[in-house]
Amino acid sequence: MENQSVYTRPVTLKNIVKFAVPTIAMTVFMSFYTMVDGLFVSNLIGTDALSAINLTAPVIQLVTAISTMLATGGSAVIMKKMGEHRSEEAREDFTSLILVNVAVGILMCGLGFLSMKSIFAVMNLSAGVEGYCVEYLSRYLLFTVPILLMNNFTLYMIASEKATLSLLCSVTGGVLNMVLDYVFIAWFDMGISGAAIATGMGYSVTAVVGIFVFSKKKNLLHFKKPVFRFHVLKNAATNGCSEMATTLVTGIVTMMFNWTMLTYVGEDGVAAVTIIMYVLMFASSLYTGYSYGVAPMLSFYYGEKNQKKLKKLVWDSLKIIGGISILTVTGSFALTKPLVSIFARPDNPVFELAVTGNRICTAALLFIGFNIFASGMFTALSNGIVSAVLAFSRSFVFMMIAMLTLPAILGVNGIWMATPAAELMALVLSGIMFLKYRKRYGY
Repeated sequence: MENQSVYTRPVTLKNIVKFAVPTIAMTVFMSFYTMVDGLFVSNLIGTDALSAINLTAPVIQLVTAISTMLATGGSAVIMKKMGEHRSEEAREDFTSLILVNVAVGILMCGLGFLSMKSIFAVMNLSAGVEGYCVEYLSRYLLFTVPILLMNNFTLYMIASEKATLSLLCSVTGGVLNMVLDYVFIAWFDMGISGAAIATGMGYSVTAVVGIFVFSKKKNLLHFKKPVFRFHVLKNAATNGCSEMATTLVTGIVTMMFNWTMLTYVGEDGVAAVTIIMYVLMFASSLYTGYSYGVAPMLSFYYGEKNQKKLKKLVWDSLKIIGGISILTVTGSFALTKPLVSIFARPDNPVFELAVTGNRICTAALLFIGFNIFASGMFTALSNGIVSAVLAFSRSFVFMMIAMLTLPAILGVNGIWMATPAAELMALVLSGIMFLKYRKRYGY
């Protein structure tokens, strides 16, 4: 008999936290990958190179968007089948989705190499910054397939009750990234390409471990002779389209932030935006980690038609997210200057820009957690359409409205206020959808 003890235990605050904490810690360490790159690049190379990392982010997000969709949507589909006691079919689907991700990785890697020079050429960047962009991205793309496998194996380890192993992989990858960043940049003088290679090798840890883990038949999920079912791929794409939309529009919004900052302030503004995004990314990783952690439980209880457990899990989750929101807002505001000083010295013009920006953007942390959880919850409940509406509205529609209006009225401060304004509008929509579908799912 398969061991599914995590899913059969009572839903208590203690059990929820115990299950979610490894995933939260994992996503926090994953956020360190990019932050560590920024830390070493800004201090050992300069803020121009830091700007380049931010300018390459939209291309990287585009490359990983489809994989993100298949990973999150596929996990929901597979764990729903597990709850329905269709285990062998779920394992066949798991294997086929992993193979699709490998094919997607090879395709996106090729497209990235073909298009990156023309993308950066139209941005009207200085020769130095443009060179950094091409150098960083060309090295990063070499690790496309391991990075996509990491995205998938991370979620499937959680679903297979191996969140602690996933955490260990992330910690190991993060430490490896930090060490190699210093070795490649400071010792071997590899510049920004060293940072990209260090990040790729850090991500590869989870990919390599995942291949070994899911090759063992004793695991809840393991590789099996794949059966390609088009409806499974379609359902995975539908359920995960919100996450893909979030990834895509985040890239678009990042690009818009960069263009706006280049217009108002110049390349120093792009460096300041990068620092603010690191702070927001770190705080958001707490919410993302929690949502990823409880998503398999939501999917399982939904497949099992256990509304009592589903309701308890949802409402306890809202309490937990509320507590995290208060802590992150307080911490981000109080530690603004120390956080910014990690990336830019006080005598650097980027410093004051980033300090002001972080103090304004911190307000967004009151709302982000609820919005992330709402979108993730509907994905776990196999309602990819509602999840996509929430994610797309939050990440694109509301952000575009804020970005097109507030800077025109308030200047640079309007750019910083765009994120809290967009998240507040998204919170209202999340609340409406939450109440609208409450009776259907029984939460």
